[in-house]
Amino acid sequence: MYTLQTAFERSGVGLHSGAVARVRVVPQPDGDRGITFTRSDLPDRPVIPARWDCVSQTILSTEVRSPDHPQATVRTIEHLMAALIGSGITAAQIELDGPEVPLLDGSALGWCEAIAQAGWQRLAQGRSVPPVTEPIWVREGDAFVAALPSSELRFSYGIDFELAAIGNQWHSWSPGIAFGPDPDQPGSFAAEIAPARTFGLAPQIEQLQAAGLIRGGSLDNALVCGEAGWLNPPLRYENEPARHKILDLVGDLSLLGAIPRAHYLAYKASHRLHGQLVTLLAAPAASPLSAAIPVGA
Repeated sequence: MYTLQTAFERSGVGLHSGAVARVRVVPQPDGDRGITFTRSDLPDRPVIPARWDCVSQTILSTEVRSPDHPQATVRTIEHLMAALIGSGITAAQIELDGPEVPLLDGSALGWCEAIAQAGWQRLAQGRSVPPVTEPIWVREGDAFVAALPSSELRFSYGIDFELAAIGNQWHSWSPGIAFGPDPDQPGSFAAEIAPARTFGLAPQIEQLQAAGLIRGGSLDNALVCGEAGWLNPPLRYENEPARHKILDLVGDLSLLGAIPRAHYLAYKASHRLHGQLVTLLAAPAASPLSAAIPVGA
């Protein structure tokens, strides 16, 4: 696995907070430290590990909290995290002067391009995890996410919406044995998944904003679908929403430090279900399929 060769910076608006923040991503040669966030705008610059056991909430995004400074959180980390792990980066220091990672254009493409410009350096050591050897899943009603034993790393995701422009769609993608640093390789994360943008439903926008969410969302950083179709076409892929769900899943799984080899199969899932699966994968004795844990039970 790798860290960055040089640092890079990006800035933009957070999806939910609407706050402008600047991000600086710095090489971390110590692979055992993994990926960390530093809130440079807070006293003592608290460090927040990008780790599954630091997740504090999963409402329409994933947020991590410092175990030593409970007031220090970072929200909507999944796109940047997906870009890093999808590019083979498993160790980096992320300095952030606000509470939320910028959304950029709603995808992970800008992050992948910045990583490619910064370059890679191989780590002398890094995190590794054994492959999944028994089926593991979590579900809620007909929504589920599972990790199945597999000879290759693969992600398959299905969604189903009443709005006709989205409807029922699936995407299945494999980067091969593992993620890597070559963005031009056919089938790479940068080519197949990173450009897929986040999406929302026009009928829900006012309700979500009234709840203090998606304050920074716009037609420039999210696909929006209404009864008559997409408000801001064209799509980058026919099934762009399903691909974006894979992007989110990769970002959430990255909180394990390295993603175990498995076939990840999901349908109508969410960051909350993703997080439940990550917790099972991180547990010393993960539950088999026959003892699947329904969320909320």
